[in-house]
Amino acid sequence: MSQKSLEEISLTERQLKILRLLYEKSRSLHVYTVDKSQEELARELNITRQALNIHLRKLKEAGIIRTGRGFIDLTEKALKLLGLQTATAFVLIKVEPAKRKEAYESISKLPAEKIYRVTGEVDLIAVVNQAKLDEFLKSVSLIDGIKETSAHIVLEPIKE
Repeated sequence: MSQKSLEEISLTERQLKILRLLYEKSRSLHVYTVDKSQEELARELNITRQALNIHLRKLKEAGIIRTGRGFIDLTEKALKLLGLQTATAFVLIKVEPAKRKEAYESISKLPAEKIYRVTGEVDLIAVVNQAKLDEFLKSVSLIDGIKETSAHIVLEPIKE
């Protein structure tokens, strides 16, 4: 079963109303999704698919993963168990004007969740998971044309 493109989706007024309500009642989460089949994962772990399925069911019951048809998501609980920090960091980046194009291209390949080109005192704002912040900052510092970076870790959201 293939997924429909946005152009192929036609929603009724009721469905749009439901979708809007779901959005209003939702909260933003960082989701880490596995893009491999259970067959591939079992092969990598050198266990049977049935054995993997038993383990996945236990992880799901413990709230460590979410599963569905064709996906496995790690929850915040999973990240904490793995010792990974899950806070969001904002990295403000100033770039030399003459080297922007090359610098932007290099930065776009780094482990950031989002990167925005902005107006004002800085050129870019990168949204980075705190677990990848050191790697991101080290990589940015090696890019030709970077004048300055400033990292800010979110303590708590006031409104999401």
